[in-house]
Amino acid sequence: MRALVTGGAGFIGSNLVDKLVSMNWQVVVIDNESAECNEKFYWNEKAENHKLDICDYKFTRDLYDDVDYVFHLAAESRLQSAIENPINAVTKNAVGTCIVLQCAREANVRKVIYSSTSSAYGLNKYPNYETDPNDCLNPYSVSKVSGEELCKLYTNLYGLKTIIFRYFNVYGERSPTTGQYAPVIGIFLRQKNNNEPLTIVGDGEQRRDFVHVQDVINANVMVALANLDDESYGMTYNVGSGENISILEIAKLISNEYVHISPREGEARTTLACIDKAKNVFGWQPKHNVKTWIEENK
Repeated sequence: MRALVTGGAGFIGSNLVDKLVSMNWQVVVIDNESAECNEKFYWNEKAENHKLDICDYKFTRDLYDDVDYVFHLAAESRLQSAIENPINAVTKNAVGTCIVLQCAREANVRKVIYSSTSSAYGLNKYPNYETDPNDCLNPYSVSKVSGEELCKLYTNLYGLKTIIFRYFNVYGERSPTTGQYAPVIGIFLRQKNNNEPLTIVGDGEQRRDFVHVQDVINANVMVALANLDDESYGMTYNVGSGENISILEIAKLISNEYVHISPREGEARTTLACIDKAKNVFGWQPKHNVKTWIEENK
């Protein structure tokens, strides 16, 4: 098998590349190292690595030739950064996704698996089902949902087989820790290691569904190899744990020293995934628990 992974030197992408390489796949990686909260980028020496921008059709198009599966993870992935620079977010997440899809279509790729976000659910009541209406509260979720719509279009109009994953709060090895907008568990662990008080946004009672990065990787590999019915393509699937926990609880698992900072605009109060669809369609279910992982890694 031959796969192309966009964003393959980042947090989730590099874990996926390592997994595919361990399965003896040929792997092509595209990453431009633009993620500001990544203190490090992880390039697997056994992959074919290209430091390029997914938006650059001219220089990336040929890399899709002879590829079986495209895993599209490259994105402006931080909510607050997208609020500060919506043009950048829309360019990377909407236009960039269109270019990835067009390259995959021209190269006759078997499947494209698109990494999207649970922030598309906004203020919908929880648990969140794939049938819920979109409720985008910020430029990040708008740009990622635009990518989802493009995936659906390429499936329905051009016959390109796409799968859309809505990730909830991903944590685990290689999670970014730099800056105030990195994923919260990564920030907390960095602060503890630096003997700093943990900074809790708002009252800390907001609840999040945390899913381990290896569970996310397994979902990607499983759906790529699954023999799915045609109606399963161009569809959205939640990738979460099916449980949630408050940010304050997470903080207390790591340290008793914490302070509260101002709440942020454009964020949902509670996220919780219904993961029945992924279980029923291609047999995926999460295997990791966030409390156990924190106890083992703090």
